[in-house]
Parts: sequence; structure tokens; C-alpha cells
Amino acid sequence: MGYRPLADEIRPQSLEDVAGQEHILGRDGLLRRLIEKGDIPNLVFYGPSGTGKTTVAGIIARQSGRALRQINATTASLSDIKEVIADVGTMLAPNGVLLYLDEIQYFNKKQQQALLEVIERGDVTLIASTTENPYFYIYNALLSRCTIFEFKQLTPAEVRPAVDRGITLMSERLGTEAVVSDEIRDFISSACGGDVRKALNAVELLLNTAVEKDGKLQVTMADAETVAQRSAVRYDRDGDAHYDLLSALQKSIRGSDPDAACHYLARLLEAGDLISACRRLMVIACEDVGLAWPQIIPIVKACVDAADMLGLPEARIPLGDAAVLMATAPKSNTAHVALDDAMADVRGGKTGDVPRHLQNIHADSAGMEREQGYLYPHDYPDDWVEQQYLPDELTGRTYYHYGANKAEQAARAYWEAVKKRRENGEKV
Repeated sequence: MGYRPLADEIRPQSLEDVAGQEHILGRDGLLRRLIEKGDIPNLVFYGPSGTGKTTVAGIIARQSGRALRQINATTASLSDIKEVIADVGTMLAPNGVLLYLDEIQYFNKKQQQALLEVIERGDVTLIASTTENPYFYIYNALLSRCTIFEFKQLTPAEVRPAVDRGITLMSERLGTEAVVSDEIRDFISSACGGDVRKALNAVELLLNTAVEKDGKLQVTMADAETVAQRSAVRYDRDGDAHYDLLSALQKSIRGSDPDAACHYLARLLEAGDLISACRRLMVIACEDVGLAWPQIIPIVKACVDAADMLGLPEARIPLGDAAVLMATAPKSNTAHVALDDAMADVRGGKTGDVPRHLQNIHADSAGMEREQGYLYPHDYPDDWVEQQYLPDELTGRTYYHYGANKAEQAARAYWEAVKKRRENGEKV
């Protein structure tokens, strides 16, 4: 018999042995009840890798008596699916086929549409899995015929039993007792990022390379740290994790939580995504701190420029400064909200002609020069004079509202004083 990876050898054969997923596989979980009932609909399993999607599909196939056919969409074609259908009703699949299509997001629209005919047959049940949001990557016609279940990232405590079983099995396979401390077992369970497969791959490598001493295999923390290096980082620059981290970074800074801001920035930088981190920090400076502290924009720009010049790992220093500074700074979104409201009016057709006194008089053709009537503010006290700026159709429309922060309230007080002096006829 050829080599069999530990993760495959230790794969659970029953729902009781599946790690985590209590929300769908617990005693009252809906997916568990569907499996136990035996009437399996077409399904979509959505969640991170190594969380049990393939394992559960295999359990469903065994309990339903159907032949399991597994295809990976990254390399498969429609001909592969036709071959699966050809087995239906033969000795290879007398009770029908359970087609497990892994990474369905890599199937294009035409390929996914071809699956419609397959899943509408009573003798073929589709279980599609994806690590991406199915509502973005699976076409509606196919999605409407499937029931979606989300598999969640496992906690270290949920991974630990699989690590213990893996160590026991590897000791039996090698015929030598392995000495693995609880500290190392916990570290492997935590460093795998909630991916059981990664944890078991680490166990297999560690024990296969462990040094034998006094008749026992000695596993060291140093080796565990080397094997698990960066394993906890779940990241795909084109996937949901990328946008989730950027969103979490911005919301943490907006929520004035410097600890969470550092955490999510660290995850971006550990994944090597310096560009996205820099861009998002600039957005936050303008959108979330904004007019409450306008000087934050050139400050963050300087941090971003320094990070770009330094590169990783030193880039983390100025970016950390920017993240903590903004998280602890006063916040205001008044300016960009004002602009968004104005853009909504423009998109809705609320525009009107530019008032004559604001038009470019140099654009008038020969013989069409007219008195413009523009009042030059710098010719007046306080560099301000009352005149209409909005088009006639929008006169009186207010987009900007002063924020409650010190900077905007100071600006408000200044202009209120200027206008009050003008109303009273005072001169400066």
C-alpha cells in the first residue's frame, strides 16, 4: 500500500468525530438532522479550508449509500462531470452518485449552468464547496437549487483532539513513543489557523523528523515553531479574507480601538500586503478622522511614504504609528458625508445652471460679454461677502453639517462671528 497522508488516514468516519461545527452538526444542528434523515438535498458548503467540508461530504455519501465522486473545479472540465453521470445506474453507482465539487468558484458561468441539468436528476446529488462567499461566486440559478451551510474556522480547543489523535497514530506508525508536551500540542493547535489539515501535516512532519533519545521521539518547541511559521495567516488577496481584514482594520480605527487596529494591521503585514494596508490607512485618514484633525492627512501620508521607502519588515514601524495615532484621534466624517449627499443630488438630476456671477467670463464669445456681478470676497472684511453660490434649483440646500469635535466647532464659531459682525454692520 502506498503512502497515505496522516490527515487522510485520521479523517473522521462519523459526525461525532468531526471537529467543531456544532452550529450545524451538533445534536440539534440542521445539517445533522438532514444527514440522519437520509433525504439529502443539493448542498453548498462554504468556509475556510481544513474545517471539515470534504469529510462531511464523505460521511453523507456513506450514510446515504451513494457512490462518492470527487472533482476539483480548478482542474476539472465538463467532460469529467459527464463521466460521473455515466456511472449512474451501473455497478459502480447502483444507488446513484454524490458529486462533490470542490472549489466551485473556479467554474465559469457556462460550466455552472451545465450543472443545472445534473442536479435536477434524482440520481445525482451535488455537494459543492467553496472558500469564498457563495453569493458572489455561484450563479443564482444554481444557488437557488441548493441549501447553503457555513463551516466556521475552528478554535484551538476544537483542533487539539485531532492533534492528540495524530500524535498517537504517528507513534504507532513509527513504532516508537513520541514525547510531545502539552505546550507544543497547544501551540500546534493554535498556530494552524483553525485548519485541521495544516495541524496534522505539522504533526506528521514533526514526528517523521524527530530525534530519538532514550528510545523515544523527542519533539521540540523550536521545531514546532519552524514548521508552523506563518501557518495561522489565512489570506488570499482576491478573496473574502482580504476585504474582511481591510474592513476590520478601518472599523477598528473608526471605533477608536488601537489594540484591534494593531491586530488587523499585523495580519495584513504578516501576509505581505503592504500596498493594501497603506491605501486603506490613507482612506481612513480622510474618511474617519477628517476635519476633526485635518493635519492627520499629511501625517499619515508621510507614514505611508516612509513605509513604501523602507519596505517590510521595517515598514511596520511608520504604519503602526499611523494606525495607533488615528485610532486615538478625534473622529469626523462630516466632509465626505456632505460630498456623498451632493453627489446623490447630482446623480438624481438636481443640478441647474451655474449662477451667472460664478461663470468663467473669459469663455464668453465675442460680442456676448455681459456684466457678471461677481463679488470678490478678498475685497471685503474677513474675506467674506454674502452672495449666492448654489444653482437656483438648489438654493438653501445644506450638505455640510459641522461635527461636534473641537476643530469643526472652532470653525463654526469663527464663521458665525464673521456673519454676526456683518449683520451688525461692524467693520474690521
